[in-house]
Amino acid sequence: MSIEEKISNIKIKIKGKADLIAVSKTRTIQEIREAYNAGQLKFGENRVQEIVNKQNSLPNDIEWHMIGHLQKNKVKYIAKFIKLIHSLDRISLAKEIDKQAKKENRIINCLIQLKISKDETKFGLQISEFQNFYESLKTYHNINIIGLMGMATFTNDDDLIDEEFKIIKKIFDDIIPTDNKFKVLSIGMSDDYDIALKNGSNMIRVGSKIFGKRI
Repeated sequence: MSIEEKISNIKIKIKGKADLIAVSKTRTIQEIREAYNAGQLKFGENRVQEIVNKQNSLPNDIEWHMIGHLQKNKVKYIAKFIKLIHSLDRISLAKEIDKQAKKENRIINCLIQLKISKDETKFGLQISEFQNFYESLKTYHNINIIGLMGMATFTNDDDLIDEEFKIIKKIFDDIIPTDNKFKVLSIGMSDDYDIALKNGSNMIRVGSKIFGKRI
């Protein structure tokens, strides 16, 4: 099945309920162009050097999303063009994004990444720290917090994944009535986006189900 067909199938399953972010990390320019030619304009990367190189080589109407752990000394390289940073999880990073956005005369959209997974290797803000962190970000004028991102545990236990997605959805729902900018719930990847959609996800990040397994 071609990349175009895979994208089409996913969009049929989404039924317009969620934005599809094609996770293009480690993928070639040719593969991304094939997805782009199929009408996919939103791509997610997790390494700054890779996203910069691809942004320079591909059409200007592509929306680039930083979905991986972001080092604050790398923010300056993406501040000019990044559409959305999914992985804001600490004050030091918030300060740097705000600083670099101001230099570029931009307001950068960000999602707060919460740690809902039991995987020790996963990044994200502890849930117990969320409220104070969220409130503190209101002092930064060049950052626009528009929602939450989370990654479930890498497991075949669908009940555990469902439970973790419900945790972040509850936090998301609690914020919505008080913040009209809070609109994005980025949960769900290739192997669990069906469960995420049932839990109210409106942005999914899909790589292998579009491009195939990474070699």
